[in-house]
Amino acid sequence: MRKRDHNILTNAASLLICGLLAGVVVAAAAFPAVAMSGLAAKAGADTFGALPKELTMARAPQISYLLAKDGKTPLATMYDENRREVKFDAISPHMRNAIVAAEDHEFYKHNGVDLNGVARAFVNNSSATNDRQGASTLTMQFVRMSIAYSATHPADVIAATEDTSARKLREMRYALQVDKEMSKDEILEAYLNLAAFGNGAYGVYAASQVYFNKPPKDLKIEEAAMLAGLVKAPTSFDPTTENGRPQALARRNYVIDNMAKIGAITEQEAEAAKATELKVKDKRTPNGCVATSKNSWGFFCDYFYRWWMSQETFGSTSYDRERRLKSGGYTIVTTLDTQAQKGADKAVRKAKSVNSKEAVMIAVVEPGTGRVRALAVNRNFKLDNPKNPKNKPHSDPVQRNRDKRGNYPNTVNPLLTGGDGLTGYQGGSVFKIFTIVAALEKGIPLSYTIDAPQQFKSEYIISSSSPAACTGTNLYCPTNSNKQPGGVKDMRSAFSASTNTFFVPLQQQVGAENVVDAAKRLGIQFRDSEDAKFANNKEAAHQWGAFTLGVSQTTPLELANAYATLAADGKYCEPIPVQEIRDLDGNKLDLANPRCEKRFSTDVARAAVDAARCPVGDNPSGGSCGSSRTAAEGRSIVGKPIAGKSGTTDAEKVASLVAMTKQYAVAGILADPDWPQTNVRMKHKTADGINWPVFETLRDAMQGKKGINFDPPGRKISEGDQRSIPGVRCLSVDQAKQRLSGASFQPIVSGSRIASECPAGTAAGTSPSGRTIKGGIVTIQVSAGGGSNDGGNGNDRQGNGPPNGPGNDRSGG
Repeated sequence: MRKRDHNILTNAASLLICGLLAGVVVAAAAFPAVAMSGLAAKAGADTFGALPKELTMARAPQISYLLAKDGKTPLATMYDENRREVKFDAISPHMRNAIVAAEDHEFYKHNGVDLNGVARAFVNNSSATNDRQGASTLTMQFVRMSIAYSATHPADVIAATEDTSARKLREMRYALQVDKEMSKDEILEAYLNLAAFGNGAYGVYAASQVYFNKPPKDLKIEEAAMLAGLVKAPTSFDPTTENGRPQALARRNYVIDNMAKIGAITEQEAEAAKATELKVKDKRTPNGCVATSKNSWGFFCDYFYRWWMSQETFGSTSYDRERRLKSGGYTIVTTLDTQAQKGADKAVRKAKSVNSKEAVMIAVVEPGTGRVRALAVNRNFKLDNPKNPKNKPHSDPVQRNRDKRGNYPNTVNPLLTGGDGLTGYQGGSVFKIFTIVAALEKGIPLSYTIDAPQQFKSEYIISSSSPAACTGTNLYCPTNSNKQPGGVKDMRSAFSASTNTFFVPLQQQVGAENVVDAAKRLGIQFRDSEDAKFANNKEAAHQWGAFTLGVSQTTPLELANAYATLAADGKYCEPIPVQEIRDLDGNKLDLANPRCEKRFSTDVARAAVDAARCPVGDNPSGGSCGSSRTAAEGRSIVGKPIAGKSGTTDAEKVASLVAMTKQYAVAGILADPDWPQTNVRMKHKTADGINWPVFETLRDAMQGKKGINFDPPGRKISEGDQRSIPGVRCLSVDQAKQRLSGASFQPIVSGSRIASECPAGTAAGTSPSGRTIKGGIVTIQVSAGGGSNDGGNGNDRQGNGPPNGPGNDRSGG
């Protein structure tokens, strides 16, 4: 505060006179008969002199603003009190003059306490025939508000505003001190930033926005006068109500007359201002995530709010964190990419209407930063009014029979991010990427081959009564959805075709616990209690045979971030909804910085991504995708280099898809959040399936951005230890098997025969021929003198088993 010069004698006299008059005025108010007694004056002076001189002035609560990533587009506002402090020069001179005219004509003349006003109040209040008068100056009112906002206990707030002699004496004492230490303009600025103007507006900035939708520097005479008139009684003079409007108009004109009286405006200006029609906007500032700029952005806003509430830096308790958000006056630039968000919003509603019980859920994450660029679902972000409900009947028959309503079209549940008891949705075959990562880390290259049968008899133990058990055993025996053998495949072709009987034996070889660990490091949280029992116990995880097929629950945000980690060469970044936070003073908080760490080697990540190019129609840097791609339309829709994977659970209760470029990872899940055991079959490639929303979101997010090719993996991790395959032409099958085994290959014999010059029944050649990975499978082709050789293929929608158990093989392409 800037100290102002005062005459010492004037200050002393002011203190003495104020003390005496304060005692007299208070006495006159309570006991008019003894108001002039010496006892009253002495008591006032003694009490006044004993009061503390220092006033603690805490910063009043201020509104926090959320913006999109461009730092301009409004997303939401959050506040306990709608207030934003502005500097003196940003307030119209008309507004400054109006508040002086309305509340304190002598403001620029007195020393914080108006001695003449105190005397007038004393004389007036001494008469029983007159209305009571106060003697509060603008400075005293400012003191009163400062004490209230500095209070740490509700009782202190009451003491600051109750009508007692103690309060008046305290205000006078502090007002004199404030007037010495602050300039008049500083006091006026602080007052206008604290005062309440009604309709949720605190401070002149909020009031100017609420009533006139303009900044306070642009207020006209009649507008400033109306706002100044509100301070005395915001409810009584409320211009937005039928009863308050006439009083607001009269009060406005009274203030305008006073502005002319103190010389702030001319009589002509006053008459013109009074002749102006009273018009107000009544534009209350939206508050919270249910009032975002666009309703569909509410789910992102809610994710931000939950993130903020989890940050201990903002307070040790949830109460402290919420108060800091809603009163700290932060300017928060979120990670919301309006281009990606609009594309996602359009895509999910195109696939399913908001009245559909099936939810199309899309999350978009930026690889390398973890910044969440979009969250979209075909729902309205709002609470359903229990007195006038709009939500449809519950999709779960049991709940519907109890007259329960579903969470559609209106909900505030964290469908995309999990939390509040929502644990997610089974992922399906998108989880197979975790097995690839674990295998690569164990030194098993992409070219590693397995002869995938129609049914694989694993070593995983499950209940013998499970449909997923081999007949008469307690062993888990997954099959492919088409009940056909997958044939000999490597990781790329098996991932492309989503062959179950390739990935279960691969997981068995790698160790299911290591696959689970890879998923954890990629950000899968295992919120479901049954999933957690397997994931958090190494022995249990070792027996989780169906994990690779996606029986565990996840969310679109987790999946998008997991794949984004691979697109970022193995750098995991915690999902984050903010990219800049500044406090009231413009200081930048480092909480918005990406929180990243290297969790996988670059080669492992690039190899996994190379395999993931196959399912979505792109071409890997090496190897073949085989003849089957589960979401082959992706590359043509997006028009840029992409990678990803689709997934479907048992009985098609959930459909999922992840697709990514180097700039964005998009994950989509189609499910019924209200009834996980839905009898609706979730689809992929139809107009109301999950594929189109994911690919269209990625396409729209990438519009105007250059496509960047994925870096190829190293040759060793891609091809492994390549060895020459010995010739076996025209040898007997047994001799061919011995020769291949001796060269460290795994020989198998083809079930079909091909035309060859070799004698029928002998080896006609091998597939592959030339070179392949050491230890890899080499198929012996048998001569038949004619015919053709057809390769097998498979995909992954199949299986039965108890929910979440190691025998469940719900998965999909």
